[in-house]
Amino acid sequence: MPKKIEIYDTTLRDGTQAEDFNLSVEDKVRIAVKLDRLGLDYIEGGWPGSNPKDEQFFCEIRNYSLSKSRIVAFGSTHQAKFQAHDDPNLNMLVKSGASAVTIFGKTWDVHVRDALRIPLERNLELIEDSIAWLKSQVEIVFYDAEHFFDGYKANRDYAIRTLQRAVKGGASCLVLCDTNGGTLPYELTGIIGQIKSEFGEKIRLGIHCHNDSDVAVANSLMAVSAGVTHVQGTMNGFGERCGNANLCSIIPGLILKMGFTCVAGERLSELMNTSRFVSEIANLPPNKYQPYVGASAFAHKGGVHVSAVQRNPETYEHIRPELVGNMQRILISDLAGKSNILAKAKQFGMDMESHDPVVMAIVSQLKELEAHGFQFEGAEASFELLMRRATGAMRKYFDLVGFRVIDQKLKEDDPPQAEATIMVRVGGQVEHTAAVGNGPVNALDNALRKALEKFFPQLKDMSLQDYKVRVLPGRPGTEAKVRVLIESRDRKEKWGTVGVSNDIIEASWQALVDGICYKLIRSEKEHSTD
Repeated sequence: MPKKIEIYDTTLRDGTQAEDFNLSVEDKVRIAVKLDRLGLDYIEGGWPGSNPKDEQFFCEIRNYSLSKSRIVAFGSTHQAKFQAHDDPNLNMLVKSGASAVTIFGKTWDVHVRDALRIPLERNLELIEDSIAWLKSQVEIVFYDAEHFFDGYKANRDYAIRTLQRAVKGGASCLVLCDTNGGTLPYELTGIIGQIKSEFGEKIRLGIHCHNDSDVAVANSLMAVSAGVTHVQGTMNGFGERCGNANLCSIIPGLILKMGFTCVAGERLSELMNTSRFVSEIANLPPNKYQPYVGASAFAHKGGVHVSAVQRNPETYEHIRPELVGNMQRILISDLAGKSNILAKAKQFGMDMESHDPVVMAIVSQLKELEAHGFQFEGAEASFELLMRRATGAMRKYFDLVGFRVIDQKLKEDDPPQAEATIMVRVGGQVEHTAAVGNGPVNALDNALRKALEKFFPQLKDMSLQDYKVRVLPGRPGTEAKVRVLIESRDRKEKWGTVGVSNDIIEASWQALVDGICYKLIRSEKEHSTD
């Protein structure tokens, strides 16, 4: 029977120490509910007593019935000037109502002398007394041995004494922390082996790694191979400095690679969705290159690779992407060959054969467009339209008669005013409209929608989600060519389109029109299947 590993998430506490990562109380509650659905064993909610937001979270989360996860309150050993039962920090942990508590204590003698400025023996008393009192109040008490590996290397005997006092106090688990993130895997496993031989099987060991040496995931997995059964980390590796150990890599590594079990392994296909959800709530873009759950984790670009994975995905994929809720993607670029085009045609529901001359025509057109600055990796909707136009299967929804965009600033302290006028022909009828907007591109988008919505009311369901401009190499300064990427969405999906020109308005127009045409094609498909 595979050994079961506890997964302990600290996104809501340690993760929020990351730069640009901020969560409201409502955000923290929503993430906690999502993590419970994934099946994480423990969710560290914050440090009650350190700030009003964390106190409010522990009050609010009581209104939710979590099915898989326990909420954990985090704090430190009691202050040297107090006894454990009198310490405000420890009392706030109990008052939080959490059924499990984690406290950290000093393992490294340098910290005891220079940070706490107390005798080494007094620090040992703080550890034991804090844990013993908390154990009389709550069911589970985890002890985070802060800076354990640095402390062990600096003063082995004292580091072990801190753990012995934590055990004496009744700690449910000793969590060995690589707080500075500087320990390498070969050091870590050796030290854990010595700790296991020191304590035997009478106490469970945990691991808490930071990623300052880019080995937090490796250290966490190696710790489990060395006998650790409790793993701490954060979703997407969010955390202070370079981040914490990434649970989105640790969980599939444990389940799919090492043969261990955990509750979250039962819902592993929810992993990518949960990863994206946390990033979305934090208002941070997902890391497309992230292993397992990133959009590029199973994306194939080179023609040789594509040809191989079409025959057997194992040739270039270490797991089946569906296991973690991801999917295989075939990218389109100037490296693409017939295999890429045929794979995309199948994805788009288009019937093409390898000997079809249209396939090579598309490859040739693709290479020419990318030579002029087009890029379709983030604009697959534009590429689908390109393929449909090449096969003659693309309907012309409207024709542009002309447009004009005016951007004027009338006073020094007033914002600019943008207005767009447009004429389009739809089925022989000319529509002439005007609209204002927050900038010239927004004004043009508004005017185009205004002209078309009377003919295609389904466009009311569509909105522009993101707009990016990149200056391309070539001519310097304001003469440079630009590439515009637009992300649009409706209630069902998102799609990307691209435009390239020396004129930013023209490039934006290309991407806007593609976005609208893609929406209309999708609407036709949905209508035909109803």
